[in-house]
Amino acid sequence: MNITAVKQQERLKGRYSVYIDGKYAFSLSADTLLSTKLTVGQELDAAALKAYKRLSQDDKAYSLALAYVARRMRSEGELRDYFRRKGYDAPLSEQLLQKLTELGLVDDAKFSDAWVRNRRLLRGTSTRRLRQELRAKHVADDTIRQSLATDEVDDQAVLRELVAKKRRQTRYRDDQKLMQYLARQGFGYDDIRQALGQI
Repeated sequence: MNITAVKQQERLKGRYSVYIDGKYAFSLSADTLLSTKLTVGQELDAAALKAYKRLSQDDKAYSLALAYVARRMRSEGELRDYFRRKGYDAPLSEQLLQKLTELGLVDDAKFSDAWVRNRRLLRGTSTRRLRQELRAKHVADDTIRQSLATDEVDDQAVLRELVAKKRRQTRYRDDQKLMQYLARQGFGYDDIRQALGQI
């Protein structure tokens, strides 16, 4: 079996299709293709072809994982869930996770700190709600505790600001509706009543 062509894919510019005896056999990213040193005219036996097809699958999985973490920062738990949904076996999942961690793209402490900072900036979110969200993303309790310990935002101030903001909207002039909304944001009943009394 001979490699008869190596062509750049039109849809995925960073990947190259490898043809054996005139037929498509597998594809590799540019980096992986360079590291394998495959060339047109090179002979492959059945075992080598099987190994390259496996490498192709692993390489594509790595490209997808990179794209997944490029969209937004992810926790290790989110990545494990993603790999499970994709049907990757345990050794491949661990290999991908290790590569991404070495590149600094997976770090639960940084993820947790960034999550708390961003949620505080974008919307009035209670500490309790932040803790729930991070747990849902499989971040360890110790990591969550450290992130929340460095967060200097006062829940009471956030609550008062949120009440003042929501009161300007017609739908939240009703105390019951506003209380339900604030409870969904993770604020305690007594704190909500106190904040409503102060506004």
